Amino acid sequence: MDELDVLNRLKDAGIEVLTCMQCGTCSGSCPSGRYTSLNTRRFVRMVQVNMDMLHCEDLWMCATCYNCQERCPRGIKIVDAILTIRTIAVHEGIMLPEHRKISHLLLKHGHSVPINDSTKQKREKLGLEPLPETVHKYPQALKDVQRLMESCEFDKLVAEK
Repeated sequence: MDELDVLNRLKDAGIEVLTCMQCGTCSGSCPSGRYTSLNTRRFVRMVQVNMDMLHCEDLWMCATCYNCQERCPRGIKIVDAILTIRTIAVHEGIMLPEHRKISHLLLKHGHSVPINDSTKQKREKLGLEPLPETVHKYPQALKDVQRLMESCEFDKLVAEK
């Protein structure tokens, strides 16, 4: 898939990035940008000029907090654009190794964050139950979660290509 196809897919999804006036509100409100290479304004500009976004590491730095999208004066669906481009990238077999590893943990355990004794103790100190409302607490649900992921072929999407 080339860059023009990506732009057309965004347009088909109702995401119009070409109206961005590069004001920088998105970058100024991005918590990920403070700690990663992500510069949301630059990312949107790269999409506008049809650069190869599928291989851009910044694509995976967005934490999907929606700050940029909520504050955009033009109402551009920035996070939706990022998620759409991520989806295209994954279908093309392009994914950061760290994200692929988390996906494999999700497939194997039904949860991407392991809960150990230390975490359980910290949760209890915060007044929380030791296990969150996930398959950690309901291990009988793991098979259902795995079956659901297989039914939508998530396992195939995140497999090494």
